Amino acid sequence: MDIKDYQSFLAGIKARIRNAQIKAVLAVNAELTMLYWDIGKTINQLQNEQGWGATVTARLANDIKNELPEL
Repeated sequence: MDIKDYQSFLAGIKARIRNAQIKAVLAVNAELTMLYWDIGKTINQLQNEQGWGATVTARLANDIKNELPEL
């Protein structure tokens, strides 16, 4: 393989890596968006069922903070 062939090969590999990285980021963003939307929908349903005085959001935030402090 001469230098031109190698440079072309390298450029192709780099482009594939960048493309895969972009696809991975987009997939993660889509998954997190769906997760957060579903959590918000569930919180809204609980608040509608239990009323605003039930402090669903505050309890949930505190429990998540205690169970998953790295978040």
